[in-house]
Amino acid sequence: MQEEYDVVHGKKLRRGYTTGSTAAAAAAAAVEMLLSGQAVLHAGIRLPGGERAVFDIENIEITEGRVVCSVTKDGGDDPDATTGLAIYAEASWRKSPGEQKIMLEAGEGVGRVTKPGLACAVGEPAINPVPRKMILENVGRILDSSRCETPVLIRISVPGGQEVAKKTFNPRLGILGGISILGTTGIVEPMSEKALIGSIHVEIDRCAAEDPERILIAPGNYGRTFCRETLGLDIGRSAQISNYVGESLDYIRYKGFSEVLLVGHAGKLVKIAAGVMNTHSSVADCRMEVIAAHAAALGASPRTVGELLECVTTEEAFRIVQEEEYYEALKRRILGRMLHHLRARLREEVRIEAVMFTSIGGEVIKSDGADRLIREIRQQQGVDSMT
Repeated sequence: MQEEYDVVHGKKLRRGYTTGSTAAAAAAAAVEMLLSGQAVLHAGIRLPGGERAVFDIENIEITEGRVVCSVTKDGGDDPDATTGLAIYAEASWRKSPGEQKIMLEAGEGVGRVTKPGLACAVGEPAINPVPRKMILENVGRILDSSRCETPVLIRISVPGGQEVAKKTFNPRLGILGGISILGTTGIVEPMSEKALIGSIHVEIDRCAAEDPERILIAPGNYGRTFCRETLGLDIGRSAQISNYVGESLDYIRYKGFSEVLLVGHAGKLVKIAAGVMNTHSSVADCRMEVIAAHAAALGASPRTVGELLECVTTEEAFRIVQEEEYYEALKRRILGRMLHHLRARLREEVRIEAVMFTSIGGEVIKSDGADRLIREIRQQQGVDSMT
């Protein structure tokens, strides 16, 4: 069980672990028992950020050349449909010559991707890249420490995952047959809306103390990573606003900032072009409608509009129209509507610039004054060169 808490405005909220961490712990324990033949009741793994986490191991079955065990998903105080599910890992030896050292498969209750544009290719199990890497690295360390050269097969399964997945957005994303194995940090930070907005205010207060004129904001981890790796900005001096764009802008206006730079993934920021100020998918998902409507206004064929509406991700939608003559105009239209709604929320009292990007293809869409504001923020942060 995760013993770390977030305390925000006097409310104590327990953190949890992602399905990716849970699966990695089960896999590591299964391989350790496959090597030793002895039951393992607790398994420690390394998370993507370098932290170490320990999990209780349950439902152990040890037979010749095969081990099965499970770890119960614990999402902490976050309202998570997958909390309480037993995530199983089966480890077995593979002795065919030339096989890779660690093979990873998905069994019952793990979804399979049926539409393009997601982190996993069509036909693959919905085990996202970071969890996949966690599993392979943690299992690999165990095999290396024992100097084992025999290939091992890991199969992840989630009994009951198919039913639970119906309560998630997987069916809408084209992930069928079960849940996704997810997570970028391995840790689930509890989502209490009031507490989250309060914590955003605290971050904005901190930014105001450092620079009362300009503020850098980003909705999530993708935006912060882009700020650091592509724009060369110090994300430690930014405010992470989660999905609460509107509430954050209200507080930024209240604090009296002169300028704000918003950097985010197109999957979130495209929604703002429709006036959506809470970008969480449970509140609104109009990404494809926005792109399709503006494409239609620029002359896209009914067939293309239909294809856009069937897309799962903004990357896929942009890819469909990137060869069209109206592509640049499409991006400008969407950005223009986004800025319109942002400026209206700020009541034209604070100047705002925006940078929107995609993860695939490196598409970057900037407002006219974004580069100038980026340079000024970098100068204020004391960053001398791009990183």
